[in-house]
Amino acid sequence: MAGEFSFIAWLRNRTVGQANMLVGPGDDAAVLAPSSRRQLVTVDMLMDGTDFHLHEVGAKAAGRKAMAVNLSDIAAMAGIPRAAVVSVALPRSNGRAIGEELYIGLQEMAAEFGVAMAGGDTNSWDGPLVISVTLLGEATSRGPVLRCGARPGDWLLVTGPLGGSIRGRHLTFTPRVREAVQLHEAADLHALIDISDGLAADLNHILEESRCGAFIQADEVPISPDAVELSRTSGKTPLQHALGDGEDFELIAAVDPADGERLVREQPVPGIALTKIGECVEAGLWLEENGERRELPPTGWVHAL
Repeated sequence: MAGEFSFIAWLRNRTVGQANMLVGPGDDAAVLAPSSRRQLVTVDMLMDGTDFHLHEVGAKAAGRKAMAVNLSDIAAMAGIPRAAVVSVALPRSNGRAIGEELYIGLQEMAAEFGVAMAGGDTNSWDGPLVISVTLLGEATSRGPVLRCGARPGDWLLVTGPLGGSIRGRHLTFTPRVREAVQLHEAADLHALIDISDGLAADLNHILEESRCGAFIQADEVPISPDAVELSRTSGKTPLQHALGDGEDFELIAAVDPADGERLVREQPVPGIALTKIGECVEAGLWLEENGERRELPPTGWVHAL
């Protein structure tokens, strides 16, 4: 127990206060200032051996990713992140050192987006490192953007190149929090999602919730250099990597055609290049290539249960 309390004291000494956090770590619960806007809550659990390999990337990078994937979920609703609580199961071997490095990665990512580290829980066990981050946010005055608003005729836009994130980008990406808010200010977003499982899989999530279909234009999908490099040895084409690799954490937006044309022409959001990759239709998920459409399976990452 003395080790746990010592670690908690170390954490408290490094926790930066935020205006919306009235009481931070050290009490039985944090106290946050109330907000009149609709509240957003998301949680993601990351595990050594599944979402990263601790012996390869280090605990700081694992902590950064754990915070970043949650920030990306808030971005996927064009929201503003406010506070986080973190629970970790540390390996018994070298747990204190891992915990300190982990916290540094979490805190640096949180600080970049003004997120208060409001508390959490720490334990140790004989298994691998497990990190669970719960992130609290709020919608802007325009409200949250859901997955369910896409409709036939909408343009589908993505915010950046896709594929090959396993070559390192899945650890170093910057969540599109600021860009999502600016995009929401620039246009009426009918639906929005971040690409965590893969372009085809995540677009299919929008289609299921919106009860419509879509086609992707193969030659319009922006492909990352990582996808091209990976294709040299993987047996897959760069496009297949872009469609199914996942963990790009770019955004897919469905917008009215007039808004889509304007956004692509004007590029009003600094730091991203909006690209039209397809359109919504009545039903199905299709890939349009060489003038022909064929059914596109919603391939991507699926957690085995």
